[in-house]
Amino acid sequence: MSRRQERGDGRAEGAISRVLSAVERDWDMKDEYSSGVYDALFKPRSVVIVGGSESLAKPGGKVLANIVDHHYRGTLWVVNPGGSVKGLPTFASVPDLPGPPELGIIAIPAALVAGALEDLGRKGTKAVVILSAGFGEKDEKGREEERRLLTIAGDFGMTIIGPNCSGFMTPHYSGKFAGIIPELKPRSIDFISGSGATVDLVMEQAVLRGLSFCNVVNVGNSIQTGVEDLIALYDENYGTEGSPVLMLYLESLKKPGLLLRHARSLTRKGCAIVGIKSGVSAGGARAAASHTGAMATDDTAVQALFDKAGIIRVKSKMEMIDVACALLGTGGHLEGNRACVITDAGGPGVMLTDELERQGFVLPVLGERTRQRLHGILPAESSVMNPVDCLPSRTASQIREVFEVLAEEERAGIDVIAIQVGNPGMYPNREIYREVARAMKTSPIPVIPTLSSVTTCTEPIAEFTGDGNFCFSDEVNLGSALGKVLHRTAIFEASDDLKDYDRAGIGNALEGHTGVLPARTVTEVLEKAGFVFPPQVEAPSLEGTKEACNRIGYPLVMKVLGPLHKSDLGGVKLGIADAAAAERAWHDLAGIEGARGVLVQPMVEGMEVILGASRAGDLGHLIMFGLGGIYTEVLGDVAFALAPLAGEECRGMVKGIRSYPIVEGVRGQRGVSVERLADHLERLSRLVCDFPVIGEIDINPLKGGGSELYVIDARIILHTEPRS
Repeated sequence: MSRRQERGDGRAEGAISRVLSAVERDWDMKDEYSSGVYDALFKPRSVVIVGGSESLAKPGGKVLANIVDHHYRGTLWVVNPGGSVKGLPTFASVPDLPGPPELGIIAIPAALVAGALEDLGRKGTKAVVILSAGFGEKDEKGREEERRLLTIAGDFGMTIIGPNCSGFMTPHYSGKFAGIIPELKPRSIDFISGSGATVDLVMEQAVLRGLSFCNVVNVGNSIQTGVEDLIALYDENYGTEGSPVLMLYLESLKKPGLLLRHARSLTRKGCAIVGIKSGVSAGGARAAASHTGAMATDDTAVQALFDKAGIIRVKSKMEMIDVACALLGTGGHLEGNRACVITDAGGPGVMLTDELERQGFVLPVLGERTRQRLHGILPAESSVMNPVDCLPSRTASQIREVFEVLAEEERAGIDVIAIQVGNPGMYPNREIYREVARAMKTSPIPVIPTLSSVTTCTEPIAEFTGDGNFCFSDEVNLGSALGKVLHRTAIFEASDDLKDYDRAGIGNALEGHTGVLPARTVTEVLEKAGFVFPPQVEAPSLEGTKEACNRIGYPLVMKVLGPLHKSDLGGVKLGIADAAAAERAWHDLAGIEGARGVLVQPMVEGMEVILGASRAGDLGHLIMFGLGGIYTEVLGDVAFALAPLAGEECRGMVKGIRSYPIVEGVRGQRGVSVERLADHLERLSRLVCDFPVIGEIDINPLKGGGSELYVIDARIILHTEPRS
């Protein structure tokens, strides 16, 4: 199915399709992203190395040796004017090739790359990996040369990886010239990276831990094809034999909409994605006219994107490896949060237990029958409650029987087993490790090991990992990684069915407006979206204020009309009890610069929360929720998510703030309905998706108790001409 057909066959993703429509229009025009290009990059039938040589000190020589040494089975040609290379078919120039290579790998000086690329284009080559450096990463002249390469590729419909990349590795060919070249195994781990060094350093550590890789790609300068483009290509060709885990490393995020769409698609297909986005500063808050805009930092947007896409975000290479191990060990997800710890030492067992509980796991006491059977296996002084302390004297047969008992007795009560093995020196660890490996393969309950004695058991651990098993070296890291799997974000679909939501009416209300909306228009827009306001009257004069106060009744609230940040300017007067106080309040508010009158409302009792939305570039809108009033910025206890939001996501936002117990109600104070708050968040999400012209919204506060919630103050800012 083509992308046009996929997007046009209904409302599969509803509002997400609307948010990403501009991105998808650009994507539709890229004919190179097809199964043919995927085959050319991932499993080419013919490859030419332009600049291939005998010298392992040169990228062209090294990549050629790697391809040959790892038994590439397709047709391999070399372009080198100096003569025969490694006994392979060698040609003086690209035009001399006997036919069009599916894939070209260029490893020659930067000044010569454009000519070789053009020659490959004339030959009909579909994809080119440019290893050569000296382009945009160097100077302006290099950037000009990159633009030239882009023009050539566009003229011939070629896909470019690079330049300045370390290469492309798949089970079909090891087209990489630098760093580690592991044996590549189907259905292991795939890795798409914006950094070649990161690829190498991650694989160095991961291989030691027993992990294997399948497809490994570094995009280099990514002048045409970035990480997001490759994820899209990868998604379109992901089948039942696809790798269960995909690692991502991003230094830039040029096409967030593309990443979002295809990461969500991959997650639905069963691919677990773990990623790093570097180069994001939490202090880089955008200057904006609303609380939401000011608090929606770039890092916040990245986290919201990863959450929406189902990507597990990590901070470091080692954490990425840890989470990959946990994902492989659990099959990508956990049925619940019930863990069992097996240990041979008290201290590590306690630290593992502590971390698991910090991550939201519970360690249920094992059943009476289970404990009786374990007592028959282990010494009398062993603890069998959970954790199960097998003591330093543990033997291989004891460990095997412990696993068997847990599998038979606790299959329905335990979701994961975490075992920590040291080296007390009382029994050969090699045999213990074999039983752990057996349990990892056969136990109906996932088993994930920490093998801590990396110095005294170097060889047995190497045998363990060499047999296709993975392990942790630190038990706390294991607990933390399992927490990432436990809390892995699910993929939800937003509903277009909201009761009392008047899309046409909202469009009519926005018609003709730009910039900051007048208060009465804000009220009209939000009411047609399903929000409720207390009775309110705008009064431009003192006489009008007196009439409004008599109509509303005391006690009441008066707010200045005009300025945005009313509270900061003393523009809100609460608890006005009589006409004299109302007149004094009028004079105070009218004296504020920019005042255009006052808004009169009755006092509303109850809890205050804030709802907000802020446009985050191509991503669409970030939705914010937190405690309202002055506490929004003082506490900073807010949750963000990327619109459009499903009901499940809205409830998760409400329950995700630290002060959620206050929302529920504490010390006799009436709480607020989670379902009602979720409904309001869903309405706000729908509103900004339907009308992306809305740049920012603050509803602060939304106030009340139970299911009775009122918009007390709100503002809406349009960023461009509105579209209804």
